[in-house]
Amino acid sequence: QSDGHRLFAGPVAAAEAAGATVVQLDMSVPFTAARARNAGFDALTDSQLVQFIDGDCRIVPGFVEAAAAHLAAHPKLGMVTGWRSEIHRDASVYNQLCDWEWRRPAGDILACGGDMLVRAAAWSEVGGMDPTVIAAEDDEFCTRLRKAGWRLERIPQEMTRHDAAMTRFGQWWARAVRTGHGFAQVGFLHPDYFRSERGRVLVYGLALPTLIALGLLVWPWLSVLALLAYGLNYVRTARGLAAEGLP
Repeated sequence: QSDGHRLFAGPVAAAEAAGATVVQLDMSVPFTAARARNAGFDALTDSQLVQFIDGDCRIVPGFVEAAAAHLAAHPKLGMVTGWRSEIHRDASVYNQLCDWEWRRPAGDILACGGDMLVRAAAWSEVGGMDPTVIAAEDDEFCTRLRKAGWRLERIPQEMTRHDAAMTRFGQWWARAVRTGHGFAQVGFLHPDYFRSERGRVLVYGLALPTLIALGLLVWPWLSVLALLAYGLNYVRTARGLAAEGLP
């Protein structure tokens, strides 16, 4: 067996022992989460509603029933999601940030993360997830779902418990890089989506560093002003998080 097969042997055996049907992917083909979700859906028979969940989450009892009832009552809804929260919220500032990111207002939404109860007919209509999307594949799927005429909603119901397990800056940085890849790739596929996120990347990741470098060569005060923009952004962000109850 390859190293990859040995790596996943334990979880696969545990899942099978619990009575789950396990779909083995051809790992000679580049892996993406979207490809795995498609394979899982395709393995189902006569499905009407499908609950997707990330591998580092667990379902809160009662959510599936509440979400299914909501879908049954609103035939124009293609997908329902709920509230995710961190299992170990206070283990690190990074976990706290994740927990804050998950807690968004209930109501109509543009997209959600990987935990969602999806109407199988809606999933099939748009062709499931794009297996070539490396990050933010759930955002890309939700965007196509909306463009096909389906509504998306977050209900005020606890949905999943998530374990970010981020205790080091390097882990947060890797997550930020992956997120940035999602902004770029999904933004390329759907230029009307992730506009503000891509704009911030261009300003803070390209324009301001260029001004700092240029200022060092031409006019030092230009570098100071560009650095000041980072400071102002930090203050604005810190105040916003404090208003949300974060230290």
